[in-house]
Amino acid sequence: MSNRGQSYGMSREVQNKIDEKYDQELEERLVEWIMCQCGSGVERPEPGRVGFQTWLKDGCVLCELINSLSGANKPIRVIKSSTMPFKQMEQISLFLHAVDSYGVTKADMFQTVDLYEGTDMVSVQRTLIALVRKSMNNLNYKGDPHFLSFLEKQENRWDFSEEQLSQGKNVIGLQMGPNQGASQSGMTPYGLTRQIEDNP
Repeated sequence: MSNRGQSYGMSREVQNKIDEKYDQELEERLVEWIMCQCGSGVERPEPGRVGFQTWLKDGCVLCELINSLSGANKPIRVIKSSTMPFKQMEQISLFLHAVDSYGVTKADMFQTVDLYEGTDMVSVQRTLIALVRKSMNNLNYKGDPHFLSFLEKQENRWDFSEEQLSQGKNVIGLQMGPNQGASQSGMTPYGLTRQIEDNP
């Protein structure tokens, strides 16, 4: 993925949890959309998280994507493939700036390092989903018109019955603290001075 060494301990656990959330089916849908949107100039990546990251890592595909959504007013004038890390990260940053101008909220955007080092490909997917949502009504949108219905199926909805909701009202969360043995005995009203007895 990058020149960064292998993580251990807590860092490894956190990375594993992020990697577990990566959605392979969503990756396939996003690849199909990007290829359809950008046209024949974009080649298909190798399947899997690493292949997806490698495909997007130099920023060229992402820049082509945002340009294709912008019509005649292309936000990124020059797109060059480069092996230099600085140039690759610069192109990713240009894409993120253009996506911000396009209307995707900052909360939905990944950081350059998330993609370049492959540390959080889930957030990369989230940014691309937000871009799909934003561009669906755009005249320049090409791709599956039913993409949003696929995304709605992916949502993790929890439906509770009225009985379950009413039972939840009787539960006191532990954040409020335990109330066993609580009393006000021995407390003095606020503002009174404490009486100290003199021992002769």
